[in-house]
Amino acid sequence: MAAKSDKNPASQPVFGCSQEILDLFDALPNVMFCMKGTDDRYVAVNRAFVRRSGRQSRRDVVGARASDLFPAALAEHYEGQDAQVFATGEPLRDELELIRRPDLSTGWYLTTKLPVVEGGKVVGLVSVSRDLETPSEEGIAMESLTRVVDLVQERLADPIRVADMAAVAGCSEDQLERRMKKVFGITPNQYVLRAKVDRAAARLTDSDDPIAVVATECGFYDQATLTRQFGRLTGETPARFRATHNV
Repeated sequence: MAAKSDKNPASQPVFGCSQEILDLFDALPNVMFCMKGTDDRYVAVNRAFVRRSGRQSRRDVVGARASDLFPAALAEHYEGQDAQVFATGEPLRDELELIRRPDLSTGWYLTTKLPVVEGGKVVGLVSVSRDLETPSEEGIAMESLTRVVDLVQERLADPIRVADMAAVAGCSEDQLERRMKKVFGITPNQYVLRAKVDRAAARLTDSDDPIAVVATECGFYDQATLTRQFGRLTGETPARFRATHNV
């Protein structure tokens, strides 16, 4: 019996996406790639996306919607982003997201979504999400960034300016941004927000403190600000996150 092919089920290129492009994204294990139509169904995905969705084959994903593959809160978050791209025709770039993996662990991804336009009409979108778990350190002054990380952790409850981060790194603000983008894939301000949400997620699961207290301890202006930023990055409210992650 012939082996079942895991090539993209579509027999023709999708929105101009050839099998060669899909093969290229398959070679990037830390990058999730997908294309969707305006009906919210996936039309092309790479193998990393298949693994992320907890499925075995591309054929299990193509034709499905986010709500068929992911927890309700995350699916709602993803489809909300997609609806914005479909409605406005404008891209979403460098969205920092906390994504839950099939084993229930979480990881930080940087996501960009671009509209696909044919004949002046948005017919779909392409999305690329890069896992920030394993940054490249080549040619980077890691000692200076270690000082930045320490500063952020020590002063997380207080306002942190990029100028302060650059000062401890011993470089200009522009140099710091280039270094952090190369190592972490995100800007200094995105890193601070990531650290605040990480701290808030930990406090929500290891304490019974009111969410307003958690917000203040983690450097957010108030509970509403925490709820807005936490929801934008994770797809869940702090209350829902606490309820689903407390054992």
